[in-house]
Amino acid sequence: MKIQRRSSGSNRRRRGAIVVLVLSVIAITFAFAAFTVDFGMIALTKAQMQNAADSSAHAAVQEVARSFGPGREISVSDAEDIARARAVEVVANFRTGDEGSTSAHETRDVRLGRRSWNEQTQSWDEEWGLTPYNMAEVTVRRTAADTTALPMSFAQFLGQSHFDLEARSVSALYPGNGFELDDPNSSSTIGVLPIALDLGSWNDLMEQIHDGVAHGYDDDYQWDDSGGVVVERSDMDDIPEISMYPDLNSGLAPGNRGTVDLGAAGNSTNDLKRQILYGLSAWDLSFFPDSKIAFDDEGALYLNGDTGISAGIQNALESIIGEVRAIPIFIEVTGQGNNTTYTIVKFVGVRIMDVRLSGGPRNRHLTVQPAVFNSRFVTRANIPVAVDSILTPPVAIH
Repeated sequence: MKIQRRSSGSNRRRRGAIVVLVLSVIAITFAFAAFTVDFGMIALTKAQMQNAADSSAHAAVQEVARSFGPGREISVSDAEDIARARAVEVVANFRTGDEGSTSAHETRDVRLGRRSWNEQTQSWDEEWGLTPYNMAEVTVRRTAADTTALPMSFAQFLGQSHFDLEARSVSALYPGNGFELDDPNSSSTIGVLPIALDLGSWNDLMEQIHDGVAHGYDDDYQWDDSGGVVVERSDMDDIPEISMYPDLNSGLAPGNRGTVDLGAAGNSTNDLKRQILYGLSAWDLSFFPDSKIAFDDEGALYLNGDTGISAGIQNALESIIGEVRAIPIFIEVTGQGNNTTYTIVKFVGVRIMDVRLSGGPRNRHLTVQPAVFNSRFVTRANIPVAVDSILTPPVAIH
């Protein structure tokens, strides 16, 4: 039998094909490794950057809240500077990819603006640079333009030496129009004062503050945040005060201002003291539908009223001087004494500045100043944001 032998040329071609195949497999494997390792790092870095942006926007808008409305703690310009600096500080606390700390630019990467409900379009308008600020946007960047692009480990052998990344987050403080505890059995309380003020007087106060139209409200007190005390002296902080004690010359019906039932009907003095000192409890809210303080479709909330502001609650009010509370604002009161019904149209924030409920009627007063009221128990509403809006906690938008 004659044995045929393959030529050496055929063997060489076979070996060459195997080498090419092996090299191709190695190249594919290497490319897959580059994709897996580098794009895994891209995904991780992007998520870390988004966390940094979310936390930073949340922190910035909290600083903005301090300048919201007529009862601002600091000026709008100061709040803007503080918010920008705070945003950059928070971003720097985050690791992103290969960097232990991340940088952001105070001016370029942070925007402040107003987010408000548009009744005509039934949607939320975002207007950057317009006050009152209740919205903050932070952008975290790692780009070649900033020389901070994310370097590639394996993909650079395929011509991709770096990767540009950006993450953006917007947080806003929504206007609210009611209150709700997060748990019907919660031990938390809501700082709402069971004393009502009429809308006309409140609007006059707002007009004097914002438009300079004199309505006779004096500026005799100031909250000293550093010392945690109320200071009394004429012309203190350009924020005039109003007394919630009934004005004998107001011309309104008897019982026009007084305590209201935020809970069980016919609140006792002890109930009022407890609510003034500690806020509304889950038990108080249980007397409202679904345990929520909310307005009806016509924008009204009806509360029973009592005979008026009693001297029995003076000590409780004195104990919260300097603290911020929400108060109900009414447009109408019908009946008298214990048979009064208040038509409430909104809640606003005030700071308790001084109180005296003894002596003659002209010497009695419960003096409050507009203040920012921001609580996690405020319920968000589709309503335009106003300078006297009560606010929700920061909410991530996008």
